[in-house]
Amino acid sequence: QLQLVESGGGLVQPGDSLRLSCATSGFDFDSWTISWFRRAPGAEREGVSGREGVSCINRKDGRRDADSVKGRFTMSRDNAKNMMFLQMNSLKPEDTGVYYCAATPILLIPCDLRATQYGYWGQGTQVTVSS
Repeated sequence: QLQLVESGGGLVQPGDSLRLSCATSGFDFDSWTISWFRRAPGAEREGVSGREGVSCINRKDGRRDADSVKGRFTMSRDNAKNMMFLQMNSLKPEDTGVYYCAATPILLIPCDLRATQYGYWGQGTQVTVSS
């Protein structure tokens, strides 16, 4: 059974750091394109279409980050452990939201941050940045 399970969310202050983890199982992790998305509070669209792409990595190690997180967030993967991570530094209040990990067997070149490209999702973990 394919599963993605996020952890590591929480309440932090502006400027703090947080590391999200996503444990996966049930698929050939090192050959899939993986990504992180987030849904901001009050997002207009419901479901997958309301999620903003944050970072992604494909199996050729092609990467893409959203402009809003470049220089602050770093996505990584550990193929031996079937896990992905999102290191978030210099957090801002606008980074608040529910963060989701996602995966697709499609080799996306360049790595794609459109939520509709991903068919498998975790349940999400809440990140709140507030003073």
